Amino acid sequence: MESKEILLEVKDLHTGFRIKDQYYDAVDGVSFTLSRNEKLAIVGESGCGKSTLATSIIGLHNPMNTKITGEINYKGDNLVNYNESEYDKIRGNDIGMIFQDPLASLNPLMTVGQQIEEALYYHTKLDSQQRTQRVLDLLDQVGIANPQRMAKQYPHELSGGMRQRVIIAIALSCKPPIIIADEPTTALDVTIQAQILDLLNEIQEETESGIILITHDLGVVAETADRVAVMYAGQFVEIASVEDLFNDPRHPYTRSLLKSIPQSNDLVDEKGDLHVIHGVVPPLNRLERQGCRFAARIPWIEQKDHEEHPTLHEVKPDHWVRCTCHEHFYFKEEVDTCQNF
Repeated sequence: MESKEILLEVKDLHTGFRIKDQYYDAVDGVSFTLSRNEKLAIVGESGCGKSTLATSIIGLHNPMNTKITGEINYKGDNLVNYNESEYDKIRGNDIGMIFQDPLASLNPLMTVGQQIEEALYYHTKLDSQQRTQRVLDLLDQVGIANPQRMAKQYPHELSGGMRQRVIIAIALSCKPPIIIADEPTTALDVTIQAQILDLLNEIQEETESGIILITHDLGVVAETADRVAVMYAGQFVEIASVEDLFNDPRHPYTRSLLKSIPQSNDLVDEKGDLHVIHGVVPPLNRLERQGCRFAARIPWIEQKDHEEHPTLHEVKPDHWVRCTCHEHFYFKEEVDTCQNF
């Protein structure tokens, strides 16, 4: 099998935020690669570190209260060592970002056309007329009717779906080889979600870009991703192809997430309740860094079944799982139900 070109390689990445006088890692030892024409989905609950990972890659953290170590290798350079002016040269041009909240990401005082043109002005040698035409072409590409009219409008005049399309147009303006999409379908209705996902697929087919898709929606993952990394409390707990993850999930967290999805023919359990994962993701300064980080949320699994220093194990080709607890995990409510009969 022919190996794909690796666009991005992240090694042992740590992103810590300062709380009082101490740094606490929100991204804790994450490693992965992104290949050309690949969609890598990163999934997990809110607060698990997904967006922090994305903004670490694109260099959007304030160095005054953030500490980043490890490697983010792109074209032979470690981006962790880049200063702001060096990062400015690759943001938009080499790495495009589709932000989670389009209204907060767009400048309310600039027209849509001006905001799309800004990246073209900074990163390309196109003249004014060429930039104007490129803006109209981009608006048309992302499925916006009457681009001439739309280019003159302000963000507040647009619907949520239209604003998201504008954000995508900005991210695509310089045809970057890497696109990071942070919850691109959040707060959009199902029809618009499908259109946005189809648009991302079309863009990838045209440009062969590598896409990092940040999401908590496993339905979106199933439809779009090639490979999936499940993130919990700052770490990857399972990495697998999308087929393996859905057909043979191993880590207790992955299995719990999948069990929490309502099924069309099995919406509730026998008691009339949806499955709920016990507990919550702990705050950074209260996160237990020793041992299995998911142990507190599956207290019926004995401590001896967890590793003292959990690592990723390759359980089958290209399928990695953290901690040996996956070998002993079961759903407590299923056992309780059986015992009641």
